[in-house]
Amino acid sequence: MEYMPFVMFAFVCAVLMLGYPVAFTLSGVALVFALIGTVTGQFDGAFLEALPNRLFGILGNQILIAVPLFVFMGVMLEKSKIAENLLNTMSGLFGNLRGGLALSVIIVGMLLAASTGIVGATVVTMGLISLPTMLKNGYNPSFACGTICATGTLGQIIPPSMALILLADVLSSSYQQAQLKMGIFSPESISVADLFMGALIPGLLLVLAYGLYVAVISHLKPEMAPAIPKDNNSTWSDAMKHMVPPLLLIVAVLGSILAGVATTTEAASIGALGATLLAWWNKSLSFKQLKETLDSTLNVTSMVFLIFFGAAIFSLVFRGYGGDELVEEIFNNMPGGVFTATLVVMVVIFLLGFILDFIEITFVVVPIVAPVLLAMGLDPVWLGIMIAINLQTSFLTPPFGFALFYLRGVAPKSITTMEIYKGVLPFIVIQLCMLLLLAVWPSLATWLPHYIYG
Repeated sequence: MEYMPFVMFAFVCAVLMLGYPVAFTLSGVALVFALIGTVTGQFDGAFLEALPNRLFGILGNQILIAVPLFVFMGVMLEKSKIAENLLNTMSGLFGNLRGGLALSVIIVGMLLAASTGIVGATVVTMGLISLPTMLKNGYNPSFACGTICATGTLGQIIPPSMALILLADVLSSSYQQAQLKMGIFSPESISVADLFMGALIPGLLLVLAYGLYVAVISHLKPEMAPAIPKDNNSTWSDAMKHMVPPLLLIVAVLGSILAGVATTTEAASIGALGATLLAWWNKSLSFKQLKETLDSTLNVTSMVFLIFFGAAIFSLVFRGYGGDELVEEIFNNMPGGVFTATLVVMVVIFLLGFILDFIEITFVVVPIVAPVLLAMGLDPVWLGIMIAINLQTSFLTPPFGFALFYLRGVAPKSITTMEIYKGVLPFIVIQLCMLLLLAVWPSLATWLPHYIYG
């Protein structure tokens, strides 16, 4: 019975692999184990009495109110064809260069990732928009698929990212718990702005590394990314016309948060309104599009909050079985101390990324391990960025990476799954190098927020 929390966690993973919905699996398995524990005398049912307060706290969380607003912003930009127009324009400008189309995909994908913050939406959108164009112009299928998948996962790390918003909320609570355990009764906190600022340098370095890889491959193997005839109708003024509006929107949203002018929720409302105005300016706003956007926002938001509720029930039962003390004991007894504990956590999160989305991992796994790691002296911003890039790498890794399945669903049947797997391998190496750099130089993530906010 001592290891019942781990048995419950393993049982959840097994049920999820059978295809059952995440939210109902988390809550259902937790309640079954709570019943078993109550009958056998191993679980105190009083823990479940805290559930109403937990659920009310989720619904009243000011940061989480930003979730539906950011989802609305991303869906509206996706359906308004802003990314498609921008890609077409930039392809006309840079397509006559070797790898120019792939570089355009990276730039547009970065903007789309910053706008949506959702991996699936970015990969599917870029797959539908850019993959046919790349194949039509003679691009190697593996190279094209790898570029699109890697660019799509940037939504995990490029702010304003929904993944970073949720991570900031969980890490803030975990950081306060860690400080209380350390005897600090006026604990500090971290904000969404801290994590956004910490993600800027690693995120931009990843984009730069992607672009450098494309440039090198285009030079060494021009047949993989050939130049295409330049579209004489595309000019820099056209590019600016399509690029400046979404850039201004991102700067307004991200800048208002980082400058402390607006809270995350207020900035999200600016983003939602701005995306709607951009769709209207682009002459693509209609009642049908607005209805589809609202429906998608409702579906995604409902799914996210149901997972929150399921994770809250799971967390209570896990703690009721003494799971948090068990994790702390195991980590503290590991040879190598905090290094080994962090390495084990990163490996576990990487493997769980094959079967769980970032939302489940953020609200189920991170609250279990983060308080212990932070109490061992890790910087919360550094830990958050490491987790985000780790998940980004996991979503890209064969054979179970989510980004691969998303692209497989929209790619032509002529492209084999092995070609997609082969194309993402160099980008996986790039991301692993980024993780290694962060491990060796944590200041890549911590310097900017400490410099700006003190």
